Amino acid sequence: MNGPKRWERFNKYLCSIEALGLQLDISRMSFDEDYLSKLDGPMNKALRAMDALEKGAVANSSEERMVGHYWLRAPQLAPHPAIAKAITDSQKDLAAFADGIHDGTIKPPNGDGFYLILVIGIGGSSLGGQFLADALSNSSDPLIIRFIDNTDPDGMDRVFDELQETLANTLAVVVTKSGSTVETRNAWIETEAAYRREGLDFARHAVAVTCPDSLLHKKAIQEKWLRVFPLWDWVGGRTSVFSVAGLLPAAVLGFDTDAFLSGARDCDEATRDPNCRENPAALLAAMWWYAIERLGVRNMVILPYRDRLSLLGRYLQQLVMESLGKKSDRGGAIVHRGLTVFGNKGSTDQHAYVQQLVDGVNDAFVTFLNVRRARGGKSLRVREDLTSGDYLHGCWQGTREALADAGRESITITLDDLTPRSVGSLIALFERSVGLCAELMNVNAYDQPGVEAGKRAADRFVDLQRKILKYLRSRPDSAFSAEELAQAIGVSDEVEAVFHRLAHLAANADHGIERRSGSGANPKTAQFGVVS
Repeated sequence: MNGPKRWERFNKYLCSIEALGLQLDISRMSFDEDYLSKLDGPMNKALRAMDALEKGAVANSSEERMVGHYWLRAPQLAPHPAIAKAITDSQKDLAAFADGIHDGTIKPPNGDGFYLILVIGIGGSSLGGQFLADALSNSSDPLIIRFIDNTDPDGMDRVFDELQETLANTLAVVVTKSGSTVETRNAWIETEAAYRREGLDFARHAVAVTCPDSLLHKKAIQEKWLRVFPLWDWVGGRTSVFSVAGLLPAAVLGFDTDAFLSGARDCDEATRDPNCRENPAALLAAMWWYAIERLGVRNMVILPYRDRLSLLGRYLQQLVMESLGKKSDRGGAIVHRGLTVFGNKGSTDQHAYVQQLVDGVNDAFVTFLNVRRARGGKSLRVREDLTSGDYLHGCWQGTREALADAGRESITITLDDLTPRSVGSLIALFERSVGLCAELMNVNAYDQPGVEAGKRAADRFVDLQRKILKYLRSRPDSAFSAEELAQAIGVSDEVEAVFHRLAHLAANADHGIERRSGSGANPKTAQFGVVS
């Protein structure tokens, strides 16, 4: 396709929402002229399904609950007045709490203020806050933020080592809906211990974000933590950034959370438009479905041309892949749907994997994120009439053109600027697109049986370790191979799993298990026993 035809197609398919400072360009996707018309019926059905969801229909079939993240930025739309009041009350309480942190009326026992915040969570309980912090933070923020988002002991130690001298002035925020999420529970137990090692009362530094009456809620009330903020069962982790889970770190860091919420609320309004040609979420979902159904391409590469958006790919991995990656459709037929998300940032990746996107196997389409305003003030000229931002913009244009010349597909989302409002609208755009695409796929975006299966499998291996330790400790003078031990504890069909647990136990000093010297590195001959 030559330049004039590309210009004509660009003007025909550009969707611009001026009030949001957001434009969506799908012209570099190769759909036929009549594709969108043929999709009108299914898309209108999808929009009606989204309308029912916003009005309180049970959408999470596995847990029989509503899905109400849209109400978080528009409480008046909630199906029950009690829900609307709970949302507005939590936002008022949060604003007052952040003000107290900033003016020093809420402070640690040493009398000084809080000037660091440590967020402990996993998945949606952490990813949203991490993305916001990276996208919007500045040197003038009143607090510095750190995260523990895994049950990796070494990762936790890195954070504790960094904060050791400042724990007395660190606010710890524990985020878990159930209060029993194992990874988060492990991390907060380790964090409590880190505070104790410094002679500090963790409760006087701690905030809980959790469902009412959860295990964490009860613990925090009993121990008199600083605050307990609510989460609700109708807010999924991957859509919780507009709840206190995301708003608390944002508010404490001094971000304009009202603008963040208003950006999402206004994007919701724009993406309810029944005219699919004017609805950016409908167009984005249509392009995803086109890539999957027509092109057989199930990989989306996110390329934001802004360092502040470098975590967008990670954020979208959970939002998109957990929502669309499903084994069965709504009728129970095996379909194995999904859209795999990759990505880092441009122009960095032009020196990395963009080579394959242009010349290699054609198994992905690219979604560019372009931000027009390069920085707050004027930029230095790095060459004649050229700034660093000018060159970055040229890198986006060049990569986009190279992809098109090679017959590769791409989408571009452009923001006028990067602000709390535009970030809110960007997240809301992807949330709605995910919901609409799931309807086109005929899968449920709001349950996650695969995640639960992984958790159950992890529990099984933890139980296996308990059996291994019990048996070895009952025979402290003996050593066993993985095969012998598997046979002895009644799991002879899980020898490999037993070996991996034994190797792990022997590599760490926690449980007093060793690999006996002289037994060799071969998994079949290696012997394990209690440290002699």
